[in-house]
Amino acid sequence: MGKKVLIIGTSPRLHGNSNILARSFAKGAEEAGNEVEFVPMAGKRIGFCIGCWGCLKTKSCVVNSDDAEEVVQKIRRSDVVVFATPIYYYEMSGQMKTLLDRTNCLYTADYDFRDVYLLTTAESGEKDTPQHAIGGVEGWLKVFNKAKLRGVIFAGRTTADGTIRGHRELAEAEAMGRAV
Repeated sequence: MGKKVLIIGTSPRLHGNSNILARSFAKGAEEAGNEVEFVPMAGKRIGFCIGCWGCLKTKSCVVNSDDAEEVVQKIRRSDVVVFATPIYYYEMSGQMKTLLDRTNCLYTADYDFRDVYLLTTAESGEKDTPQHAIGGVEGWLKVFNKAKLRGVIFAGRTTADGTIRGHRELAEAEAMGRAV
């Protein structure tokens, strides 16, 4: 039996380039026999962590007024978690950072994920473009020491939705998905 793979598209645009890259990863992971779920954040309401620390006792977020808890518990019960984000101002999307903050409830919880991947797209084509986003994920993982960042893909020179089509990174993401 394959792994439970959760892919979270954090772009505010449903058909954005990072979500297209995520779907390539999903295709490869499905072909390899894994159970794959793609969750786009577009249209979801994810509010800020309020820093109350109540979640450390309950193992779930005490803020019930948005869609975060459902996504966070999916993260908790997945073997593999893949984040796909557009790079905004050389950093992960605000939607992704806000979601990561809301995973605070998992800090003291028993979580299943061990492998984490990051898929990024940006208008810039400079190789160091995703470095701050990578650093943000690595910082998040310092709290979840049973998990590791296993792979990163960066597709630069992507602007309007769909401009990633024809980029070699789509095939790389599919291959990475097959290898989870």
